[in-house]
Amino acid sequence: MIDSPENRLAALNMHLPTTSAPAGKLVGFKIVGDLVFVSGQLPLDNGALRYVGKVGLNLDEKLAAEAARLSALNVIAQLSTATRGKLSEVEEIVRLSGYLNCSPDFTTISPIIDHASEVFEKVFRAHGRHARTAIGVMSLPRGAPVEIEVIARVSKRVTASA
Repeated sequence: MIDSPENRLAALNMHLPTTSAPAGKLVGFKIVGDLVFVSGQLPLDNGALRYVGKVGLNLDEKLAAEAARLSALNVIAQLSTATRGKLSEVEEIVRLSGYLNCSPDFTTISPIIDHASEVFEKVFRAHGRHARTAIGVMSLPRGAPVEIEVIARVSKRVTASA
């Protein structure tokens, strides 16, 4: 079996959600040069928000971690669309920004966003390691607990056909 991001996803029993049209005046991703800017992704399961709530108030850390992983899979689904289904064209994940909808006194933001980072490392291996910001916020769209956005570098083959 060829070692590829798609095969790693299958081996990890991770499934990419179906991408849905963004809510608002934006696109799911934008390719500029060899960079793909993926818009913030919520923990959607084939278009439906699976998790809702504020961490530290009405959503526990375990569910927030699951939401972070699902948001990361939604980012990878957008990258799959950007690369026309060839995730091996993703050369590296450059930067991840993670936003956590949490109560003002909740401070363990980074460990929850770590769960999103781990998805990228498992799927893209060393190329999944990235710079990162993890921020606690008062609210996110649709009451989501997590939003993840990514900047990725892709091969010239992707940018030549974009």
